[in-house]
Amino acid sequence: MLEKTKIAFAELGKFLSQFSEEKSIKNPEVLYNDLYFDEFLTLIENQKHYNGWFVEGEVYFAIQSWANALTQKNLDKWLSNYSFKKIEPKSVGLVLAGNIPLVGFHDFLSVLISGHKAVVKTSSNDQHLLPFLSEYLIQVEPSLEERIEFVEKLEKFDAVIATGSNNTARYFEYYFRNKPNIIRKNRNSVAVLDGNESEQDLIKLGKDIFTYFGLGCRNVSKIFVPKGYDFEKFFKAMYEYREIINNQKYINNYDYNKAVFLMSNYLVLDNGFLVLKEDNSYSSPISSIFYEFYTDLKEVKNRIQEDSEQIQCVVSNNLIENSVAFGQTQLPQLWDYADNVDTISFLLNI
Repeated sequence: MLEKTKIAFAELGKFLSQFSEEKSIKNPEVLYNDLYFDEFLTLIENQKHYNGWFVEGEVYFAIQSWANALTQKNLDKWLSNYSFKKIEPKSVGLVLAGNIPLVGFHDFLSVLISGHKAVVKTSSNDQHLLPFLSEYLIQVEPSLEERIEFVEKLEKFDAVIATGSNNTARYFEYYFRNKPNIIRKNRNSVAVLDGNESEQDLIKLGKDIFTYFGLGCRNVSKIFVPKGYDFEKFFKAMYEYREIINNQKYINNYDYNKAVFLMSNYLVLDNGFLVLKEDNSYSSPISSIFYEFYTDLKEVKNRIQEDSEQIQCVVSNNLIENSVAFGQTQLPQLWDYADNVDTISFLLNI
């Protein structure tokens, strides 16, 4: 079962590799028919009508990220440290978020790879992409049909993985208290700068800030900078992403949040499409970044350690142990688990 499932996902990776914002070309070596290829193109184009944040460029970025991840080599490397010999198939409920395209795909993949049945409740903000890709998987490996079910409400399940806000997490924790579960809450990502970053480093940091309009938990929403940091170089690099202001939903957030900051008499830095505000919090509103000065890097390291449950990724030029390189937060590997919770180990022990 495992090998067949791995092959199916590797074939899906090949299928997805044909789709990018620059070009979409049918590859005769990939298992598909015209219906799948053409319908998926149409589905990508229509996502912005279902969700104004899911513009084509962002959907293509998500698709290419999964195309790069879903190779036979990556799947083999990811799963090589686990034993799947004693799996007793269970029904695993998935309550998916919808903040970025295909955000729940890793949980879906993990459940099926582990030999379980995925009972999926999609978010109203992302209802179409995963069901379509499931149809393609079933075309490749028909035995998966009995192990994939999309539902309006979770009712029959043996374990659950649910993702939501801090408020909904309290509901999830109560509602799913009698089942094995992983409950995911709000997290944000941070960057730690020392002022020695190159312009290219900062341009790459812009990817970590602006990809998906900043809606993902792996998006940088706060930066730590040394006392006296000169923001001129930072803003010069961010100018690379100025076209983001042309998205209507983004500009609405920019105008609103800037107005709120100014009416509250906060001192802000602004370049016309991004607002910087000094703040101790991690979760900045869309179109804004919080910053915090430091005098001793050890203080930042201790702070990050203390607040680890609020932080998804840390970006730096190796200033912080295990930090992510600039521009890489939205390109996790299969073995980079959300919240550092090993999903496969959880699924192998339910």
